[in-house]
Amino acid sequence: MRNPHDIIIRPIITERSMDDMAYGKYTFVVDKRTNKAEVKKAIETIFDVKVEKVSVMNMLGKVKRQGIHSGKRPDWKKAIVKLTEDSKRIEFFEGME
Repeated sequence: MRNPHDIIIRPIITERSMDDMAYGKYTFVVDKRTNKAEVKKAIETIFDVKVEKVSVMNMLGKVKRQGIHSGKRPDWKKAIVKLTEDSKRIEFFEGME
């Protein structure tokens, strides 16, 4: 088993993710090689909460250019985690609302 801190890279802080927190949904950037079961176990271990559902999606990097030079941002994976009703909230996000 990999270290849970290697699976969860960072949270995503956007207006939409902040609105979803009212429904118990939290959004994270996760390692590209991970699956739903590993994400669920990592979130439960790190934050000591109960996870009801995990949605995982691969995000394609944008093609960017500067003058005649073009490049591509890296692809990444996003996970939206829904907590159970009786679970406590993640304290990390509470100060940002």
